[in-house]
Amino acid sequence: MRRLSQSLLVLPAYQALPSAADAPPAFTEVGLRYTRYSEDSIDRNAVIFGATDRYDIDITQLWIEAPVGASWSVALDVQNDYQTGASPWFVGAQQDGQPGVIMSGASIQDNRVEVGVTTRYFWADGNAGLSVSHSDEDDYEALALALDTSWNTADNARTWTASVSSSRDTLNPTQGVIPVFVTEADLDTQSGYFGVSQILSRTAIARIGVNYTYSEGYLSDPYKFRDQRPDTHERVALSAGYRHFFIDHDAALQVDYRYYADSWGTDSQTLELGWAQNLSRSLLTPYLRYYSQREADFFSVIADTDASNYADDYRLSSYGAVTIGARWAIALNDMWALEFEAERYMSDANWGLYGGEAAPALVDFWRGTVGVTWRFD
Repeated sequence: MRRLSQSLLVLPAYQALPSAADAPPAFTEVGLRYTRYSEDSIDRNAVIFGATDRYDIDITQLWIEAPVGASWSVALDVQNDYQTGASPWFVGAQQDGQPGVIMSGASIQDNRVEVGVTTRYFWADGNAGLSVSHSDEDDYEALALALDTSWNTADNARTWTASVSSSRDTLNPTQGVIPVFVTEADLDTQSGYFGVSQILSRTAIARIGVNYTYSEGYLSDPYKFRDQRPDTHERVALSAGYRHFFIDHDAALQVDYRYYADSWGTDSQTLELGWAQNLSRSLLTPYLRYYSQREADFFSVIADTDASNYADDYRLSSYGAVTIGARWAIALNDMWALEFEAERYMSDANWGLYGGEAAPALVDFWRGTVGVTWRFD
């Protein structure tokens, strides 16, 4: 959703530390954002049967956040996703022996609506929030509950952050072009995070955090042929970030790193570099992200039907990916602000740090976002 982790300041780190206590927002904020996600068509030479078009998703987000009294705030987030297109059903062998994809057909349409409510309490040294969200689409329903808190040291130079969440998902696959052999299934997920951010100097700040997630239930993809995954999934992610403000350039270097490992044998590394440049009433941030993943233990380009767990899903393969993008935030005045973002994502089996079988259906995509925010008393 809209609000990201605020444990790491963006710009500028050299500003004076807040002397006042944590407090609810001073204004009511209303925002609207539209995002277009569009996957490139799959190479016709890699398709045995089916359409070459892939997913397009239109995402609309609306939020409102307002102070309530002297110590509380409340926020409402609503998101609508409309998806169309096709996806790989399974991988088979072509006449030349090379793997090829059987696509689902360009008939998939789905609409997802998610509604979330967050209430937050503020005190002298920190704040705590309680969030409830409900997501509903044609074949999936999820209810999630989350609690987070952050507290500051006496000198306000260090902030500790912790959160826990739990979700209950119910899957009711729809019968369509692709035959589905699951009528109903459930999934339970619990997650916890703990982290700390530290002001290092007048111009630098860093953070580190660890996240643990455990899922139990139906974790296979019902729309992929012969997909059979373990019914438990443990995940651990270690993240770190650093910001350094350059006074002479009125800009900040942003560095973020994340290491991820799970019980399926997959691990990955993500490194993102950004340059946040202050301009006249705006902030322009070009960024470059690199991602590398090791394949899951049970991944096979052509699924092994003799194994108890197997999947040919390209998302479980070994590959590398590069993202190039830019964000631009513009303050029109004290009440109105605009935001724009565009990025290009490209993946290739040869770009990764780990060896493994090359999946024939790796995805490339474009993503663009435009948004407007209005603040008032």
